[in-house]
Parts: sequence; structure tokens; C-alpha cells
Amino acid sequence: MTDWKPIIGLEIHAEMQTQSKMFSACPVVDSVEAPPNSAVDALSLGLPGTLPVINKLAMDYGMMVGLALNCEIPPVNQFARKSYFYPDLPKGYQISQYDRPLAVNGYVDIELDDGSSKRIRIRRAHMEEDTGKLTHVGGGASLVDYNRAGVPLLEIVSEPDIFSAEEAEAYARKLRAILRYLGVNNGDMSKGILRFEANVSVMHKDDTEFRTRTEIKNLNSIRNMGRAIEYEIKRQIKLYEKGDTVVQATLGWDEAGQKIVIQRYKERADEYRYFPEPDLPVVEVSREWVEDVRAKIPELPDAKQRRFIDELGLGEYDAAQLVAEKSIADFYEGALATGADAKMTANWILGNLFAVMNTNNVSREDIDHIRITAGQFGALVKLVGDSTLNKGTAATVLEEMWASGADPAKIVDEKGLAQVSDSGLIDSTIQQVLADNEAMVQRYRDGEAKVFGALMGEAMRALKGQGNPQVVRETLQKMLAE
Repeated sequence: MTDWKPIIGLEIHAEMQTQSKMFSACPVVDSVEAPPNSAVDALSLGLPGTLPVINKLAMDYGMMVGLALNCEIPPVNQFARKSYFYPDLPKGYQISQYDRPLAVNGYVDIELDDGSSKRIRIRRAHMEEDTGKLTHVGGGASLVDYNRAGVPLLEIVSEPDIFSAEEAEAYARKLRAILRYLGVNNGDMSKGILRFEANVSVMHKDDTEFRTRTEIKNLNSIRNMGRAIEYEIKRQIKLYEKGDTVVQATLGWDEAGQKIVIQRYKERADEYRYFPEPDLPVVEVSREWVEDVRAKIPELPDAKQRRFIDELGLGEYDAAQLVAEKSIADFYEGALATGADAKMTANWILGNLFAVMNTNNVSREDIDHIRITAGQFGALVKLVGDSTLNKGTAATVLEEMWASGADPAKIVDEKGLAQVSDSGLIDSTIQQVLADNEAMVQRYRDGEAKVFGALMGEAMRALKGQGNPQVVRETLQKMLAE
């Protein structure tokens, strides 16, 4: 494969989560939970005599995404008809944008597993309406649900700057995070609210031009997107090395079979017969409009990560993990609002809390749905910080908080879990431990330093795990030196 270089571009389709559809007042509903065809109107069904009206909020959201992706916002954009005949599109055309999109010439920076970063250019982002959803029921029959038809959709098109499945996954995760931070899309790929399509080709080291590309659709997770891209890269290389050619086609990913399947041979852009939408005006974008939208952009992942590093003293890795999901970053900052130490709180989230969540099969992005509130978590970290609890006992309290949702202080009081720092009790306990383990004491005094750990363990067990480790260690060292 060293003679071949993958060339990948991604198209991301993100529904803008407005209350009404892109060109009508028809409400937007959950296309999975709502009864089929329960949120349709004359425009959704393409009935004669209907006229579209642009959803201003959807345009605001699309512009906000464009600005967050460092795009230029042209002073004019225009809608166009994209003509094709398919059951999910009753009008026979989709209202989209073609040569005058909402945003152009952007970029995002991605971070890779080896610690390096890379800039991926964004060619354009344009507004359009979503299509209906087909369910194939066998026997050559399909059911059509038009609830999704007409929902505002932003298509974000990258340049072919992506050279591996790893880079594609990193880019997809970054854009998904930005959309979630902006609050314009919840990132749910299982419901089709966010969808990825990959354009894949390969170049031989001696090539001077791009070869034929294929487009992979029906990618319902970022991980599956990576698998599909890897598979398609290998498939194309194998074809070329056998002397065959790659045919331009639309492909699907068979998750069960972990393989690529051909859906149809790809249309060219001119086959869509794009032309300006005659029922909508050209959209003129003033500087005031752009700046008004820009002012509504919240702190985004890169800026938040830099603040966590510069102001809170976190390391690059920890900060990146905390900002990867908006819900995690919000939980972290909520815990800090209690006065908990920044580094200690980060360690407890990334270590102990994530471990409990993994054990209970709760994804990280669902941290805002767990029983433990950010305030309760911050209170727990403070109990560790002020030596009320040692780390082992605090981990036990965290498990109880997960199960019951109770405040950590209440659990500590009810179960008598407060850390023992009473020097008198610790002194007498260690004296008894040394008396009960004279052989180990003698081995330590004869130079066998590793015995200290065993004596430390005996002392902590005698204190039922509640002894202050630092005080216990110092007292034990002092007594052994006597």
C-alpha cells in the first residue's frame, strides 16, 4: 500500500434543529419516534400551488456553523432546484444551493493519535431541505415517511485533504463536537440527524491527477465510517493492481457483513439540471447580519481547551478529553463552581467517573443524564482535597452516589466513612500492628525495604481503610526508625 495514497473528502449533512421546516411552517418532529407522515403539509408533499418561504432561524444556524468553521460568508447566496426523481422527493426536485452557497473557504484543525495536528479545508457549506425516509419492506415494496421532508439541512463539504480513515474519523468527531457546542444539531447519527458521506479514491505515487472516486452513504456511526473507508481503500487498490478500473458509484456499508455494497452508479452534477429556484429571492447578507450571528457563537472546543490549559493548568491530553463533548466540559465546569481543585477534578472525571460510566455502559456524552450532579461531584472532590476522605473511600462513595444520587457528605455521615487523621488513634493502631508483626518489623530493620508496603497495608486494614495515608505513612516511618 506504500505506493498508493488515499484521497478522501467528506460531506456532512446536519439537520438544523429548528421548530419548523426549511420552507414552511410545518413543525419538525422526531423522525424516529413520531408516527409516519404525522408532520407533513402541502409543501412537504409537493402539492400544486404551494410556495416556499425561507426559515430565517435555519439561515442563522447555517451561518453560525460557517463562521465556527472559519468560513467566508458571501454577501449573496441563492437557492437552486436540484432535479431528480425518487420516492423520497415528491416534488421531483430538492431546493438546495449550487453555485452561490451560504459559506465558503473554511477550515478546521484536527488532532491525531500521534499528537500531531492537521488542517482540513472546507470548500463550502450550503443550506437545503432534507428528503423523506424510505423503509424497504421486501417484495419490491417500500414505505415512505415524509416527516423528515423539508427539514432544514446544512451540507458541509470538505476539500480532499483527508488521507486516511483515522484523519476522517478525527475530522468527523471535530465537526460533530462543534455542531453540538453551537446547539444547532445534537449529533445523533442513529436517527439521521447527522449523516456522513465519504468520497474515496486512491492515487499511485506516479499519478499526477486524481483517479475515479466512489461515494459511501448510509454511515450510521463515526467508527463505521472509518471501517467503510478502510475497506474501500483496500478494494480500490486491489482492483487497480489487478489491472481493473474503479467505476464511479454510490456505495453503502453493510454493517452486518462488514463490507461495501454497490447501491447505484453515480450521477454527474449536470444530470441534476441545477437552475435558480424561481420561487425564492436571492438572499442578500449584510455585515450587520453576519456580526449579529457571530456574537451568538459560544466558546468552541479549541478555545475552551486552550483556556483549560492556560488558566487551569491542565495538560494537553486532559484538556482535550474534557472538551471533546460539550456535556463533559459543562459537567467539569459545574464541578469547579463548587470550589473543587481543577486538576484533581479533571483526574477524577477522566479516571474514576469514566470508569464507573464504562462499567454501567453509559456513554461519555450522556454524562448530563446520570444521577450524580456536577455540584455533587465537585463536593466529593473537595472531600478528597481537604483530607476528609482518602482516595479509596472516595471511590466507594462515588459508587454509592451513582446508585442512589445521594450527596457525598450524607453518605459519609451515615456510613461513618470520614478519614481518620486523629494522631492518637493512628499511633495506637500502628503500635499494635508492629507488635503483631514483629518478624516483618525485624526484616525491615535488617534492610528489606519492600516490607514497608506490607506493614502499610496492615495498618490501613486495621484502620478499616479510613486512615489518612499520609499521616499513617509518616507515623509508621517514625516508629520503625525508633
